[in-house]
Amino acid sequence: MSTLAPLRLLRDPSNASEGNQSNATVGASGGWCQGLDIPNELFLALGLVSLVENLLVVAAILKNRNLHSPTYYFICCLAVSDMLVSISNLAEMLFMLLLEHGVLVMRPSIVRHMDSVIDMLICSSVVSSLSFLGVIAVDRYITIFYALRYHSIMTLQRAVVTMASVWLASTVSSTVLITYYRSNTILLCLIGFFFFMLVLMLVLYIHMFALARHHLHSISSQQKPPTAHRGGSLKGAVTLTILLGVFFICWGPFFFHLILIVTCPTNPFCTCFFSYFNLFLILIICNSVIDPLIYAFRSQELRRTLREVVTCSW
Repeated sequence: MSTLAPLRLLRDPSNASEGNQSNATVGASGGWCQGLDIPNELFLALGLVSLVENLLVVAAILKNRNLHSPTYYFICCLAVSDMLVSISNLAEMLFMLLLEHGVLVMRPSIVRHMDSVIDMLICSSVVSSLSFLGVIAVDRYITIFYALRYHSIMTLQRAVVTMASVWLASTVSSTVLITYYRSNTILLCLIGFFFFMLVLMLVLYIHMFALARHHLHSISSQQKPPTAHRGGSLKGAVTLTILLGVFFICWGPFFFHLILIVTCPTNPFCTCFFSYFNLFLILIICNSVIDPLIYAFRSQELRRTLREVVTCSW
């Protein structure tokens, strides 16, 4: 799968050099540097599965009034971000196939504009996914440490402002990234944002689990049954930790790819790593497929509503 510009530059940054890239790096790459030949059908299949799954999550949250809370609104926004990944992937694949088979004939200027729109969707999904994972982690943190004041802290108005701010920031940042995609400064900002959100979530989760462990130890020493609130909070923290782990595994290689673009675009090892860009794209799409499965498996209320949505029990 060949990606559109400017994402084509991310796949093979050596193409951006001014002719000073030596062919020796390619010759010294060896067999493992040939990359993976991933069929287009796999991209299409994963994109369709992710699209359907996340649509079901959004429909379930909208259908069940018990899920009309800031926490599930944030989860709904994360599902929409995952849908953006699927939609942009499907749009890119269909657009490329139509062009390659001569079914769609367009002027180069229009093709470039279409490229930019699709790339903006992809970049916006990256920033919004990271942001909403951080927002969900903060929301869960408030639920555990400020349970009695949660509804006064996380009001519906503040939740709406938070969601609108994230979408606005994602749109603006993706526009800037696509416009100045050749600048290493822009890539460094994106990488820095990824690590900032990762550290933020890790700190919050470590604190949450430390508190949960302390309470479980106190309960066991006093031989008291655990309360439903603490059990639910611990379950929610486990769910978000799983989401964080899945997100890091699926997005980590892509951001490591960006780091190598900035630090060693012509190094033989780096050029070999660049050849696996298609695999990194597959992992990103897999993240969009896995997230809804975690929601449905961990949330009994959402799981029940999903069954009703699938069976059309409106």
